[in-house]
Amino acid sequence: MKLDIKKLGPGFLFAGAAIGVSHLVQSTRAGADFGFGLLWALLLINLIKYPFFQFGPRYASATGESLLVGYRKMSRSVIIAYIILTFATMFTIQTAVTIVTAGIASSLFGGSSLVFWTAIITGICMMILLIGRYKILDNLMKIIVLSLTISTIIAVALAVKPTETIDFAQIIPKDAISVAFLIAFMGWMPAPLDISIWHSVWTVEKKKLNTGITPEQSLFDFNVGYITTTILAIGFLSLGALVMFQSGESFSSKGGEFANQLIRMYTYTLGEPTKVIIGIAALTTMFSTTLTTLDASPRVMSKSVEIISEKNFKKGYLFWLLVLVTGTLCIFFFFISEMGLLIKIATILSFLTAPFYAFFNYRLLNSKHTPKEARPSPFMKWYSILSIIILIAFSIWYLSTL
Repeated sequence: MKLDIKKLGPGFLFAGAAIGVSHLVQSTRAGADFGFGLLWALLLINLIKYPFFQFGPRYASATGESLLVGYRKMSRSVIIAYIILTFATMFTIQTAVTIVTAGIASSLFGGSSLVFWTAIITGICMMILLIGRYKILDNLMKIIVLSLTISTIIAVALAVKPTETIDFAQIIPKDAISVAFLIAFMGWMPAPLDISIWHSVWTVEKKKLNTGITPEQSLFDFNVGYITTTILAIGFLSLGALVMFQSGESFSSKGGEFANQLIRMYTYTLGEPTKVIIGIAALTTMFSTTLTTLDASPRVMSKSVEIISEKNFKKGYLFWLLVLVTGTLCIFFFFISEMGLLIKIATILSFLTAPFYAFFNYRLLNSKHTPKEARPSPFMKWYSILSIIILIAFSIWYLSTL
């Protein structure tokens, strides 16, 4: 298949939303605390979640509809449950990614508080979304994701010391704290499963801009984004393991201090002159996550309400955007010093709700609402069923440790 960069887009938006807290925060912390011991968990969760993420663009490219429309066709109760779950988690998720972004901005430019940078970043994101909407997201994400991929691969290569032996022994956490971290780590690795719905919405938007996109090109675009997020996750875990593991230093739970440690970790391997470049790369990465999540949650909430009410609301996107911004800022002021707690809550909630999205994505793609040619192969069906069982098993394991 001939590669046309103009037809790529939703896959990079997926990567932009995924490569954020899960990579910069959770993956580096996994490497710093456990070395390469949780590499098995990283690879396993990427394999488990793959089919359910893929079902988003697969359904949208085959039908021209988002997964939300498919949910409604299956049952009214499914989309109602989705609205409740999204409303319950979107504020915490947005606050978590915004705090990390503000922390990096404060570390990079200095002289201002997290409150100031949170207001500035949120304001800039709102302006971009209100002015440019999908087209700006589409173009911006390609540059950001490619730039970060290159800089991270170089940083990992320079961090490897030929004279030192790397321990790849894998670890299965036993105590409650370590199990909680494992579930949090897997919750947003490579991203929460509800991003499959965002991806289906972005695919529909992309088809409006370029009607020549085929289902095969849409899946290729998704695979490019998914493989990129997996490679980068391994890269961030490797940086944490190579630079901080057994160094006597651990990552802070405070946004600004964590950002300083993250940038120092890069400059330790790439050299002090690269501090500004790495800082900007980290900032743009987290900014992309903040931007895509700020766009996606209001977009899907607006569409969900329209579908369930069977009415068209012209100001629906703007209304939910303002609701999300207001709720995010309120949570931010109450939890300003608890970045670690916020991220843990958000990531664990994402993991515990993953079986819901996995099951209904699987059910929709194997139903009469999906064209036969777009339905999963027998192998993909069994792959999906096994993945759902593993997701449920991990959730039960975590709940049994509480």
